[in-house]
Amino acid sequence: MIAIATVAIFIAAYVLIATERIHRTAAALGGAAMMLLIHAVDGRAAFFAERTGIDWNVIFLLLGMMIIVGVLRQTGVFEYLAIWAAKRAKGRPFRLMVMLIVITAGASALLDNVTTVLLVAPVTYLVCDRLALPAAPYLIAEAMAANIGGTATLIGDPPNIIIAGRAGLTFNDFLIHLTPLIIVLVAVFAGLCRWLFRDAFVYHPERVAEVMELNEREAIRDRPLLWQSLGVLAVVIAAFVLHPVLRYEPAVVALLGAGLLVAATKVTTEESLREVEWPTLAFFMGLFVMVGALVETGVVGRVSQAAASAAEGRLGLATMVLLWASTGLSAIIDNIPYVAAMSPIVADLAHSFGPGSQVLWWALAIGADLGGNATAIGASANVVILGIAERNGVRIGFWAFTKYGLVVTLVTVAVATPYLWLRYLTD
Repeated sequence: MIAIATVAIFIAAYVLIATERIHRTAAALGGAAMMLLIHAVDGRAAFFAERTGIDWNVIFLLLGMMIIVGVLRQTGVFEYLAIWAAKRAKGRPFRLMVMLIVITAGASALLDNVTTVLLVAPVTYLVCDRLALPAAPYLIAEAMAANIGGTATLIGDPPNIIIAGRAGLTFNDFLIHLTPLIIVLVAVFAGLCRWLFRDAFVYHPERVAEVMELNEREAIRDRPLLWQSLGVLAVVIAAFVLHPVLRYEPAVVALLGAGLLVAATKVTTEESLREVEWPTLAFFMGLFVMVGALVETGVVGRVSQAAASAAEGRLGLATMVLLWASTGLSAIIDNIPYVAAMSPIVADLAHSFGPGSQVLWWALAIGADLGGNATAIGASANVVILGIAERNGVRIGFWAFTKYGLVVTLVTVAVATPYLWLRYLTD
């Protein structure tokens, strides 16, 4: 009965989020409260359990990076980058989008996709404002590019970290097996955007002429603070990349960087916290609790096991079922708790199939990471983008994102399917 009630509450909250009857944060927190009320999950499982609780690593990673980005915003560096990008693209809307897609995907592979969208989104909003372009299509494209690019490396997307830990995979394993596919997918996605967002590519010669006459260096308001902020950001990025050596969690690195920046500069605590997207953080907390309840009551496990059993002992079929099932489920629930719940099942499957079964892990990673593009709440980067957009007066609704996300997900996973089959499943 509790499992049925848990599913009902999750569906009700999801419908409220999708229909936007109430704010998504209120829907998520309300759903989380109901899960606790019916004892689908208790306080320990909701707040402290690694498998079913709030992923505090994600929450504090976001908090730390939001503080760093908030301090950077005060230097004028985002205005500088916006003018530079507009001038480099010569004001051409599609050329600008391709540039931002490539930058976002590349940075997401080296950092992680959430950190990347926190850094790129403010620039995007400003450059669109300068060129009189609608910001929503560019922000949506960046969120999807971040999810695609983040699939390429171990640190690019949080689910990959979970997979690497469970499967014993290294940073180089991800580079060798997934990066070639992701390079192709970024090119496919850029071409797809030319069709998906064709109505947004309106060229305004007068606005372009104004931007081309600007001197981007004049946008910098506080050079000492800029260098201090960039120095801290460089250290944080280096620590992200050196995570396998330093063994500091990304959340710890982000908080240390934020604390150092606030302590060492003239920026006050109040000013640094003013830029934090508190509704976004609260939304994630509520979502984690709801999904944790689905895991705790066995709902996610049953769905995953059903998909696995449908493979009937055949590796090729198991890989395809896992790929597409992960794509569908990650579109509905956040891909981080999904992968956490699914990893033990994939480990058992891989053990039963023996040699050559590593393809199952790549199917899980691709399905979960690319499936996150399908809906507005499928991946952390999507939620962050929506929060930043709303803060800047650009409201991107659930369906405004999802109608593009579904197309992108189907196309990219369809391209990934023959890649997995031809590279790993043919003799």
